[in-house]
Amino acid sequence: QVQLVESGGGLVQAGGSLRLSCAASGSIFSINVMSWYRQAPGKQRELVAAITGRGRTNYADSVKGRFTISRDNAKNTVTLQMNSLKPEDTAVYYCYMKNEYSDYWGQGTQVTVSS
Repeated sequence: QVQLVESGGGLVQAGGSLRLSCAASGSIFSINVMSWYRQAPGKQRELVAAITGRGRTNYADSVKGRFTISRDNAKNTVTLQMNSLKPEDTAVYYCYMKNEYSDYWGQGTQVTVSS
């Protein structure tokens, strides 16, 4: 059974940085896309950043230039480096992975940015 385990969330002041990591446990092969989503209270879940197996990245306009997504294919991990954090980045962040057979979600990690 595949599980995605996230780490690195927490409380930070505006302008600070956090690094989120997500590791897949269990047998998971040929992951096409690794992504981070977030959901703020009262809002829909939104895509923050995604990275393909070949390293092509895509970012939400609101985080471009501040967040960086990276992946380690050998370890089935994905990382989100978040700099210059703003209060509006406060949300639960979810890791997502997809291969040709299925897709998988992490349990979420809280990121809170204080002003």
